Amino acid sequence: LINAIKLGEELGEVNEEVLKYFNYQRKEKMKNKNEISHEIADVIIVATILAESMEIDIEKALKYKMEKIDRRDK
Repeated sequence: LINAIKLGEELGEVNEEVLKYFNYQRKEKMKNKNEISHEIADVIIVATILAESMEIDIEKALKYKMEKIDRRDK
């Protein structure tokens, strides 16, 4: 449960960085535009930890999903 909450928190931070990147954020909140890469990395790490805690084979899940998207986009 804690990892799911943490994932939501990290996604919120990614959203904030995306808003900054596209200049939709208030000027007083503007910081380094490169922060989005760090926030996306946080999301990936937390999602991986969450998957492991739920005994989900993340590599298998990603492969399945990527193949599904590939088939859809052909």
